[in-house]
Amino acid sequence: MIPSNIVVHQQSKVLELSYENGRTYKLPFEFLRVLSPSAEVQGHGPGQETLQTGKRDVLIANIEPVGHYALKPSFSDGHDSGLYSWDFLYFLCENQEQLWKEHLDKLAAAGLDRDAPMVQAGQSGGHSCGSH
Repeated sequence: MIPSNIVVHQQSKVLELSYENGRTYKLPFEFLRVLSPSAEVQGHGPGQETLQTGKRDVLIANIEPVGHYALKPSFSDGHDSGLYSWDFLYFLCENQEQLWKEHLDKLAAAGLDRDAPMVQAGQSGGHSCGSH
């Protein structure tokens, strides 16, 4: 589902998406950043995800459309490789509460909190594809 209106709220750090069905959702920048669909975050297959921490104050520095199918935000921490398809954004909207709970549960299981600094690549297995 394609949003009919998109507003970036820098002060409250939320991306507001409105849809033709009258529903409006507010996705926090931190939520969008830690659930980025990029390979840097999701890995290249199951079990290769990189748990994101220290993103509470991240901002969206820039956001641009990609064709007629996605948005590409550039975050203030330099992350800009995630393409958020319309379907993925709507999925995040519809499942925000559950997805956020799952993220917090993963942090707790790893003995981390959301403000912990990110572990540098190489300290936690690293990546072998050479693209990050």
